[in-house]
Amino acid sequence: MHKPPKERMKNDPKTCEQQPVTGCLLSAAFFGALGSSFIYGYNLSVVNAPALYIKAFYNRTWVQRYGEPLAVETATLLWSVTVSIFAIGGLLGALSVSVIIKVLGRKGTLLLNNSFALLAALLLTLGERAQSFEMLIIGRLIIGVDSGIALSVLPMYLGEITPRHIRGSIGQFNGILICFGVFTGQVLGLPELLGQEARWSYLFSFLALPAMLQLCVLPFLPESPRYLLIERKDEAGAKRAFQRFLGKKDVSRELEEVRAEAQVQDNMHTASVLQLLRNPAVRWQLITIVISMACYQLCGLNAIWYYTSGILREAGFAENLLPYITLSTGAVETLAAIISGLVIERIGRKPLLIFGFSSMAVFYSLLTVFLKFQDSQSWMHYLSYACILAVIASFCSGPGGVPFVLTGELFEQSYRPAAFTVAGTVNWLSNFTVGLVFPILQEKLQSFAFLLFVVVCVFGSVFLYAVLPETKNKTFMDISQSFAKINQIPVPSPGQETELVLSGERSTDGKVHDVAKMESSF
Repeated sequence: MHKPPKERMKNDPKTCEQQPVTGCLLSAAFFGALGSSFIYGYNLSVVNAPALYIKAFYNRTWVQRYGEPLAVETATLLWSVTVSIFAIGGLLGALSVSVIIKVLGRKGTLLLNNSFALLAALLLTLGERAQSFEMLIIGRLIIGVDSGIALSVLPMYLGEITPRHIRGSIGQFNGILICFGVFTGQVLGLPELLGQEARWSYLFSFLALPAMLQLCVLPFLPESPRYLLIERKDEAGAKRAFQRFLGKKDVSRELEEVRAEAQVQDNMHTASVLQLLRNPAVRWQLITIVISMACYQLCGLNAIWYYTSGILREAGFAENLLPYITLSTGAVETLAAIISGLVIERIGRKPLLIFGFSSMAVFYSLLTVFLKFQDSQSWMHYLSYACILAVIASFCSGPGGVPFVLTGELFEQSYRPAAFTVAGTVNWLSNFTVGLVFPILQEKLQSFAFLLFVVVCVFGSVFLYAVLPETKNKTFMDISQSFAKINQIPVPSPGQETELVLSGERSTDGKVHDVAKMESSF
């Protein structure tokens, strides 16, 4: 009996044969992440060390312009805008992705994005010399746009160029380089390096380096073969891309898999965000991504940085030692992300997410207790700091990177750009909300503010346990069909798949045609 392509692939022993990772694939993952997610992570931490110097620069500039010191309220407002406008830029970048990527493709959009990073580096570096704090604020906005585009396009690109048996590990380059970027910002911000009044502007000059490195390497790497075949109808280009990424000449099985996906989407164009929101066949994939991304930001890791220095200070550490001790948070963050990337294909996405959120809930609860009683016992401060490190490690073990991998996996080609636009919008709006609301909550609730993050983490764990299917080593079509039951969409029978994929014929009575419409909407 003739088997449909998908069934043949599952039963074919060659399907499970794991090819060695090629230099081309590793270069795409590393340099793609270096000029994208690394820059995002770097900008999360780089403004912390020179904060006092930047505020002093704002005051000097104000005095030179208006002949009087900067009012406290105005100074607070200018600094708040400088910090928060990064998230507004990120939102603008995320909203623009679906338009840019349709014209330039995945690789082309990443290359274009470097222009934002270079322009931002120029403005942020020269702002002090030009005596213009407006240049710093505009530079932060532009680097936010760069980060918003990067966090949507890079996971999409990595997910489409990687064999499914290592898709999670390669996808975690995004999370690893975010953490490494945070750690690099902390290291370069040390007083012995660039964290001095005479050198703080060079912290922003460093942004040009990863962007230039990506510009030097990425043009010589292939475009996403899925994008070339499904959207550009360039089968020869897709074949060459697969051959370079996989390091083998015979890529017929990979092309057949993409053709199968292209066949059921034959009449589909790249969907808009509105079409994505209206389609019941992807409803629960969309809900899953929205909740994962919201929990990614609302789980409170940004608030952890707010407490770290205060806890160390109260524990009796000298003020001049705090920057060095705080480096441990960046080191733990990076190490946990690397370990997550190494084990994700063995453990799976779902267990890592559930473990990460559950562990964060436990350590947040303990941190609340330790903070409440830290004045009664001197050693309680050390337990509080240990809980902070545990929260950071738990976050980076799964919730810190896997949601980006999932966004690329839960949607097929036609809906993927719109899905990343929605995920990016939720990500940046949640980021902005935490920055705006947490200081108010912390002032009202003190240490009990962390209990709100416990609720978020528990909710995320329960939801993902109940709804999310495991996606490791599955094709995009298989993953979409895993949601068919909860979306209340019939799964095509093997016979229908054969007719749809092999012959592309549609029956005249409309039955198979209806199935094709439903499948294409995945």
